[in-house]
Amino acid sequence: MEREVVVVGYHDATLLDIAGPVEVFRAAALLRGGYRVRVAAVGGGFTASGIPLGADDLRAVTGPVDTVVVVGGAGFEEAARDRELLAELRRVAGVSRRVAAVCTGAFVVAAAGLLDGARATTHWAYCDELAALHPSVRVVRDAIFVCDGRLATSAGVTAGIDLALALLETDHDAALARLVARWLVVFLQRPGGQSQFSVRSRVPAVREPGLRAVLDAIADNPAARWTVEEMARCAAMSTRHFARVFPRRVGLPPARYVERARVEAAAALLETGDEGLDVVARRSGFGSAETLRRAFGRVLGVTPGGYRNRFRTTGAA
Repeated sequence: MEREVVVVGYHDATLLDIAGPVEVFRAAALLRGGYRVRVAAVGGGFTASGIPLGADDLRAVTGPVDTVVVVGGAGFEEAARDRELLAELRRVAGVSRRVAAVCTGAFVVAAAGLLDGARATTHWAYCDELAALHPSVRVVRDAIFVCDGRLATSAGVTAGIDLALALLETDHDAALARLVARWLVVFLQRPGGQSQFSVRSRVPAVREPGLRAVLDAIADNPAARWTVEEMARCAAMSTRHFARVFPRRVGLPPARYVERARVEAAAALLETGDEGLDVVARRSGFGSAETLRRAFGRVLGVTPGGYRNRFRTTGAA
């Protein structure tokens, strides 16, 4: 029996939010069968990332539907206010086995009342907004994807592929999910959470040359002895001025920024080598395996060993 997957779009959705899950389930259908995938929107065709797309009319979709996937995109706020779309989404969700959202599609699903009381995630830049708009949703800020019962949500854009692979593995087995991942040349399970993306790249634009020099120096050598005094010296500022300016411009206190940079460095060592935790801790600037474990728990929500095991799972043949 074929499982019907309906990917729901709307005006100004993100094309990759649509294409990622579609290609995962389509590849599974080609390799083993068992899925029928279609894109739908209220009224039929719509524009995604400025590109016109043909689509079925969501109003004509009837059950049973296996999986509904609501995508994100620049038009998510308007979509979350579209009463007809929300009503149709609630209707189709009622005849579906599960409901998923990619990126800011979580706002649309939440506006339909389908995420009340559930754990969910979205793109890291919108997690606070999701929590503020929908306080009944338990927002998980650093997950690539979150599955809570029949509900599933993912982080931004390409994380929709991670989520679709996880759903595929739940439906069948790791072997098929791994085969599809290899076919698409992606991770079966991406290591880490949204914090894996470079801490340096997530800092707001910094105007002061001294602060930029500090951020670059920490990125180049996170294991160095980065005291506030040393960072201030690198920035050519007084310690007091640096301690006041850094959190305002960077968004994190100096010590927390250094910790995240070191976690990032340790994660890279865990992904690519077999060194013990004591060695990884020393090379990344933590000094001891216990300090490394505590930092990983705070920043990534996993243990260093768990992180390494997840990476090795993605690389298995």
